[in-house]
Amino acid sequence: MDNLFLTPKEIAEKTVAAGKMKTSLSTVKMLILGILSGIFIALGAEGSNLAACHLLASPDSFFLGKTIAGAVFGAGLMMVVLAGAELFTGNSLIFMGVLDGEVKASAMLKNWLFVYIGNFIGGIFTALIVVNSGQLKAGGAELGGMTIKIAAGKVGGSFFCFLLLGVLCNFLVCLAVWMATAAKDIGGKLWAIFFPIMLFVISGFEHSVTNMYYIPAGIFAKAVPAYLKAAMDLGLTEEQISSLNWVTLFTGNLIPVTIGNVLGGTLLVALPLWIVYRRKEAK
Repeated sequence: MDNLFLTPKEIAEKTVAAGKMKTSLSTVKMLILGILSGIFIALGAEGSNLAACHLLASPDSFFLGKTIAGAVFGAGLMMVVLAGAELFTGNSLIFMGVLDGEVKASAMLKNWLFVYIGNFIGGIFTALIVVNSGQLKAGGAELGGMTIKIAAGKVGGSFFCFLLLGVLCNFLVCLAVWMATAAKDIGGKLWAIFFPIMLFVISGFEHSVTNMYYIPAGIFAKAVPAYLKAAMDLGLTEEQISSLNWVTLFTGNLIPVTIGNVLGGTLLVALPLWIVYRRKEAK
């Protein structure tokens, strides 16, 4: 009877081959698959917000809310992996192909750039649809208020803290992708993704692609009076609301989180696993 899953050495071999395939895609395909991935991740974030919104609003039920949010959010990465889309954070594993000599560093950087742009487009596109669809009226606009509150919290921390939260996040995301590669059946892939992603959401780690939805959704939502009032009812100050804008999207979050995501995926996952399972086979 065949093994039900791949060994770590076999996963490493498939990861290198996947990196070669990903970097051989045309720019247009990278963008399209990146946009789809941005939408998938954004929908996971939107759904987790909706499921846990009321619980997150109360200190007494906050941790239960985080658990429910974590249980729902993983659907985003499941769609990415099974539908074959391109996710910037997961593509940190392409670094293993670079170490192997099978992928040029310039090809990896090109993939990262265009997939990142595609993810960003997908996140903003989804945020626009969600806010303008009226979905944030749920719970008497409490969902709209929570959307603004979450976004404001994501631009209100220190650069170094967000960088570290980004490191831990992509450590878990890349491990989820690595373990999903091990599974030979869909059920196994889903379970391999579920627990690491649930852990990162519950822990409050920072994922750059997810924040491409969370923060724009908050920026769009704060332009709606009902959502803005709901955010202030949740304790958000005028200063916090004014600090939520397109500049702080990058300076307050995406720049440090993206750097952290890259470090976590390349140096904490791809590099050590390559040393253990691929170095002898490398060119």
